[in-house]
Order: sequence, then C-alpha cells, then structure tokens
Amino acid sequence: MGKPKILIVEDERKLSRVLEVELSYENYNTEIADSGKDALQRMEEQEWDLVLLDIMLPELSGLEVLRRVRRTDDCTPIILLTARDEVHDKVSGLDLGANDYITKPFQIEELLARIRANLRKPTNEKVKNLSLHIGDLKIDIEAHEVTRGDKNIDLTPREFDLLVCLVKNKNIVLTREQLIEHVWGFDYFGDTNVVDVYIRYLRQKIDKGHETTYIQTIRGVGYSIKDTVA
Repeated sequence: MGKPKILIVEDERKLSRVLEVELSYENYNTEIADSGKDALQRMEEQEWDLVLLDIMLPELSGLEVLRRVRRTDDCTPIILLTARDEVHDKVSGLDLGANDYITKPFQIEELLARIRANLRKPTNEKVKNLSLHIGDLKIDIEAHEVTRGDKNIDLTPREFDLLVCLVKNKNIVLTREQLIEHVWGFDYFGDTNVVDVYIRYLRQKIDKGHETTYIQTIRGVGYSIKDTVA
C-alpha cells in the first residue's frame, strides 16, 4: 500500500511549505494548490486520500470548492483550515460536507492527529446491501439515500452519518460525547454543541410536518431515536 496522498490547498506560501515539509516527514505524499480553481481542477483530475482546504482562497473560496466537490464526491476526507474562530463558519463548512476543521494558528501535532483520525475512517469501504428501517423511515446505506414514506430526504454527509448512528442505536440514549466519537471521530477537538446544531437540522428534515416524531431529547443526557411506530 502506497503513501497516503494529501492535497494542501493554501495560498499562504510559508504555511503551505511548512505543511508540506511536516507531512512529508510523516510519510505522506503531498501536493500544493494555491487557489480555489487550482484545487478544484486537481480534485477533479486525481483521487486524494485527504484534502486540507483553507477557507480564504483567491478565485474561489474554500467553501465554494467544498460545495462543488461534494456534488460528486462525498467520500474524500476534507479538513478545513480557517483563521475564523466563529461557530457559524465552522458549522457552515461542516454542513457543506467537511469532515473536520482546525482553526489557525494550530499546533502541527493537533493537525496530524486529525489527519490520522480521518484517514482511519472507512469512507470508501463498501457496505453490503445494508438498509435500516424504523417505522416509515428507511435508510439505504449503500446508496446513501433516506426516505420517509414516499418522500426522499436530502441529507449532507454529516447529517446522514448522525442519522445512521442514531438509528443503529435506536431506543438507546446517546450522550453528545458518544455521538461526537461515533460521527465526528475520537480525535475531534471541537465543541460538543455542534451535535445540537445537527440534531436541529435532522429534525427539520426528518420529523417536521409529521405526527410521529422519531428524534427525542433526553434532558441532561443526550439524544435518542425512538421506535414508536409498530
């Protein structure tokens, strides 16, 4: 098995060079893209094991690059690099399908831990015809499709992973920390309140407008999906 290929998308030459040297030392193959358009072209032409994507880029922003890539590729792990330390920016990136984020300035050891965590996730592992059911809610894991009744529900990769985790553990109360570990990864360093944000997104898409609501809040503990429909 060859060295993992990592694309560094960063227009600050000093930082991109530091990242290139550090990652090469850790036995990763790296290339650098210094603009949004350059990054998009490289990601369309080649397969990458992981992408480090700066949000503030010339020509196309990192978020726009992410948006376009996720239209056709929901497997490649993407870690956002951002100088903005605001929850809104982080959540926007995660909602568009980023796997993780790290705020500048950061310690290289923390970034390396996040890279290792995301490379460990079986994003490209095939799942054999696995589907999950709960009442009129159906999840086709292989096709990455969710339906409730006869309605298709469009979920981001993170929302999908969170829903699968809850349904696999139906009728069991999961804490925010457990959901972070299962969905975001053991080495996730962000705030646990991101779970509350994504639960709200799921409720809007899964439960809103239905008499039966599946996603339940257990105050002071966490969240659960209740199999309330026979």
